[in-house]
Amino acid sequence: MTERLSGLGLPAAEHCIVVSIDQQKLWFFKGEECETYVVSTARAGRGCVQDSLRTPDGLHRIAAKIGDGAAPGMVFKARQPTGKLSGEWPTPEDNLITSRILWLEGLEPGHNQGTDAEGRVVDTYRRYVYIHGTNQTDKLGRPNSHGCVLLSDPDVIRLFGLAPAGTPVLIRD
Repeated sequence: MTERLSGLGLPAAEHCIVVSIDQQKLWFFKGEECETYVVSTARAGRGCVQDSLRTPDGLHRIAAKIGDGAAPGMVFKARQPTGKLSGEWPTPEDNLITSRILWLEGLEPGHNQGTDAEGRVVDTYRRYVYIHGTNQTDKLGRPNSHGCVLLSDPDVIRLFGLAPAGTPVLIRD
């Protein structure tokens, strides 16, 4: 991770997150400490193109944190709390955005930031790709999202409290 950061002209970080698409896991590193979480990434696999419903790979950072203090299970729409918990949602089969949002920004121009060589939008931030809670915790550990990285509500609340804005996030196979 440090080599990849320095290769992009970025300083080494005290905190970092690594997401493995093939293992469906997320590791949060703080110094020598490491916590592991089970996640779900995209059903459509890995990819950075807008509207692909794929999880973008490469180096990112947490650009914004949304939902501080929201009740566990709070459902968000357009990054705003709806006032309803996931258990109260009228269509529980929906894969909801719950509890907390860590909004990702790609750091690799032409790969997960801006547009690619063919002019396609590949911008993680403009695609609204997040690390967030889900009501479908029974599906964690296997691909189930539309591009985001999903965690259980307790796990995303914990990660939200540990990872400051600006934390580097590497998403890889």
